[in-house]
Amino acid sequence: MTQLYWLPTIEDWRERLRRLGEVGAGAWDEAVALAGSRVDAVQTNALDTMVRRTFAEPPKEVSERPVRLAILGSSTLTHLLPAIRVAGLRRRMWVETYENDYGQYWQELADPNSALHRFKPNAVLFALDAHHLASGIGAGSSASDVEATLKETSARIRDCWRLAREAFRCPVIHQLALPIHPPLIGSNEHRLAGSRAGFVAALNAELRRLADSDGVDVLALDQQAARDGIAAWHNPELWHRAKQEVTPAAAPMYGDLVMRLVAAHRGRSYKALVMDLDNTIWGGVVGDDGVEGLVLGQGSALGEAFVQFQQYARELSRRGIILAVVSKNDEKNALEPFERHPEMALKRNDIASFIANWSDKPANLRAVAEELNIGLDALVFVDDNPFERNLVRCELPMVAVPEVTDDPTNYAQTLADAGYFEAVVITAEDRARSGQYQSNRQRNELKVSATDLDSYLRGLEMRLMWRRFDRVGLNRTVQLINKTNQFNLTTRRYSEADVLGVMDDDRAFGAQLRLIDRFGDNGIIAIVIGRLVDEEDVLIDTWLMSCRVLGRQVEPTTLNLVASLAREMGGRRLIGEYVPTAKNAMVKDHYPKLGFCAIDGADANTARYALDLIKFIPRETFVEVREERVND
Repeated sequence: MTQLYWLPTIEDWRERLRRLGEVGAGAWDEAVALAGSRVDAVQTNALDTMVRRTFAEPPKEVSERPVRLAILGSSTLTHLLPAIRVAGLRRRMWVETYENDYGQYWQELADPNSALHRFKPNAVLFALDAHHLASGIGAGSSASDVEATLKETSARIRDCWRLAREAFRCPVIHQLALPIHPPLIGSNEHRLAGSRAGFVAALNAELRRLADSDGVDVLALDQQAARDGIAAWHNPELWHRAKQEVTPAAAPMYGDLVMRLVAAHRGRSYKALVMDLDNTIWGGVVGDDGVEGLVLGQGSALGEAFVQFQQYARELSRRGIILAVVSKNDEKNALEPFERHPEMALKRNDIASFIANWSDKPANLRAVAEELNIGLDALVFVDDNPFERNLVRCELPMVAVPEVTDDPTNYAQTLADAGYFEAVVITAEDRARSGQYQSNRQRNELKVSATDLDSYLRGLEMRLMWRRFDRVGLNRTVQLINKTNQFNLTTRRYSEADVLGVMDDDRAFGAQLRLIDRFGDNGIIAIVIGRLVDEEDVLIDTWLMSCRVLGRQVEPTTLNLVASLAREMGGRRLIGEYVPTAKNAMVKDHYPKLGFCAIDGADANTARYALDLIKFIPRETFVEVREERVND
């Protein structure tokens, strides 16, 4: 199924598209709304054309740098580019695309003067078709011939990855080949050494392994085709007529799959799943039917489906997605199934934010975002009631609201198909996140019981554990740099190669900070990168923190550490920069609050501050600082 079925339909879509150029100041938001509906390939192309006609350049509402995606392939790809751009629009991202001349991906990569290099992509997608990859294989090929070809093809692809990463220092995505070759002997195709279908399957398996070791992300088209059926993705007639491996009808889904990965690299995947209760995670209305009357668990097809959805939500939580509840209910009634029903897969401790009252859903979603200290654009809201879904879409268009039915059997698959929680890596901190939010509840309870702020902070028994950048924490470091937007002074994005460059630079330091207190480990909560820009000034290139630790004296404690590291480098002055974005206004006065003085900015959009390290006296805080050493 290549339709974007989880998105809502817009009845007057065509009329709204026609008026897009007349909307004026609201044109960008209207374009995003149109992209966020259930569009087919024809609508996708029409929307892309209208957007390009309406906006000659990225509009001011685009708060981050444009995506410059190079699609390098061996087949015809032009028909897929509008869908990629519209999928970016769906995420409020401006996407510019580049396609190599037909079949010339290797030549353009290797030539530093090519149009590809002039394009300067900040993301690269390799889309090599199955015919191209298996061209050296035939039914008469021996097992040794196939093995040699597999090694040679894998090595050639790895060279492409290497060239792209060295030239552009950006995320690289590799599209796994579609299983388009008809079998020669049938169900036991794997027994024929020279089977092209078998070769493509083996190559995909090998590339998955190599991508993990090389830091490349895979676009699993083979996996998607296995679910949807190859006919939904590939039309042999169009291949022979136009060398289109992916059929135009599948373009909207293809574009969405691509942009999920790009968005994940930029920290734009959703962070929290917010669920209604009645008829969403159980059948019935608990306030009317009581716990005993709920449809949940064994003995009922729908009851089993509700349990399956709960289990899926619980698994999401265990990989790092925050769970929340928003329900129109008396809180006591809403909590009772979590405490008493034996078939509940979700327990109260799985839910980081639990809001049950009679306020409207948009108001309560705002409360969830505030409690969890994340943006509304990080929330996915699941509710069986179409009225509630439409109300949230109208009031909070930045919240993702999948179009589910009243049949719970498809809830889990709908969330999976929608790709809201796409990730390119899962870290130990991701897995521990649910427990960290539960610990936050305990911290808040301590804060309420404390007689004053000093008593509260002292009672937390905080330890700030820091270490320099290393390979052990590399994935988490890159993840934080590319997803943190609010407490981020410059919002500079670093690839894995960039972080490794900091590690190898003796005129720079990179520090990763972990906060531990009496209630548990908060994980890595801050990243600081400093550079010696002359013989006396140390520039704080990057300073970002998780918002969940604000108000605990982490900021001045971090400054004490940064000042010490800068002095070790011979620095006599710290330079801090603030580059405003649509999301980081909360740190506008960060440096002045820490005692920095304003100096001339590097440009009109950058505020610069300086701190005299000779006169600096470390702040007294209730946070103990320790260096931890981890062997790579």
